[in-house]
Amino acid sequence: MKRPLGTIVGARSGDKGGDANLGVWVRSDKAYEWLNGFLTTEKLKELLPEATEVSRYELPNLKALNFVLHGLLGDGVASSTRFDPQAKALGEWLRGREVEIPEELL
Repeated sequence: MKRPLGTIVGARSGDKGGDANLGVWVRSDKAYEWLNGFLTTEKLKELLPEATEVSRYELPNLKALNFVLHGLLGDGVASSTRFDPQAKALGEWLRGREVEIPEELL
C-alpha cells in the first residue's frame, strides 16, 4: 500500500561538517528485511534528489541503516544556504515520502 515511509520507519538526522548523516530504523526483523532490500542508495537518491553522493551502512543488530550524504551541506552549517542547514529535518523529510509498503508490515 502507498503510505508515508514514516508509517513504519523511524529516523534521525544531523550535520557532520558538510555532510549529512541520516539513520533510519524499524522495529521488527521482517520490517528490517524489507527496509534493507528497499532503501538502497539509488532509492534514497530517488526519494531525496538533492542527495548526489551517498554511502550506506547496514546495522542489522539495530534493525537500522545509516546513510552519509556527502557534500549535501556544502562547506558546513555556517556557509550552507539550505533551508535546513544542519540537516535536522532531513529524517522527517524522508519519512514523509510516500512509498509502496507491504500490507503485512502495516
